[in-house]
Amino acid sequence: MAGKESPFAKFLTHFSKGDFIFRQGEEGDEMYIVQSGQVAIRKMIGGKRKTVNVLEKGDFFGEMSVLERLPRTADAEVLEDTGVISINSATFGEMIRSNPEIAVRMLRKYSMRMREYSEQLEKLMAEPAAASSSDQELPDVDQPTKTPEGTVPSTGTAAAYFVAKESGKIYPIYKDEVLIGRYDSVTGHRPEIDLTDEDNNRNVSRRHARLLFKDDTYYVAEEIGTMNGTYINGDRIPTGVLTPVKDGDEVTLCRVPVIFKTAK
Repeated sequence: MAGKESPFAKFLTHFSKGDFIFRQGEEGDEMYIVQSGQVAIRKMIGGKRKTVNVLEKGDFFGEMSVLERLPRTADAEVLEDTGVISINSATFGEMIRSNPEIAVRMLRKYSMRMREYSEQLEKLMAEPAAASSSDQELPDVDQPTKTPEGTVPSTGTAAAYFVAKESGKIYPIYKDEVLIGRYDSVTGHRPEIDLTDEDNNRNVSRRHARLLFKDDTYYVAEEIGTMNGTYINGDRIPTGVLTPVKDGDEVTLCRVPVIFKTAK
């Protein structure tokens, strides 16, 4: 319901630009969810302080201290006036139950890490002589990751495309299955249809829905863990169910409307 207060509003803490939420090496038993503003995750690498990520509304960090009671592995520095929700181990279970998207993203984050570690191990075993390349530094990213321009002058060989109703940007579709959502700075995943620039309020989930083409028909399916609804011509569709969509239909992801068009 609109205007309903979050069950975690009482855990909201405000920080000013330049504040540190925590410092590398500190003990802690809380994780954090960004409610507003931006937080830079910075780490000492090779004697230099590097920015490894910039987080914004809906992003979480510090979860290792809740899950494994480990010291902080990086600094969390506030880039602008920011509000964060603090979640300790006592309220972690309640948070997972009331916000399943956080739980799903956390699982995906660790799944991606395990896949990366597995690939690195395979490379090291295949090339034992190359195992001395541990001095590589992460890139310095002092500004939030910017999404590429969504506007495409021509749909080219696209089979279909979305047109953002407010901005007029064109988002071409080249594959039989594409993910619609926003860039996820926690996992580093960027959907094929990246609506970050269309969603100033950050209400679209990072993995919000999928568009699939099968049996000569296009379908939209809402992803598991999506917090806000998906609508076709004003009717909300159920999570995980393939719902047909045709040329000219309006697909709304929370409050972001896009028009679906097929190439003719």
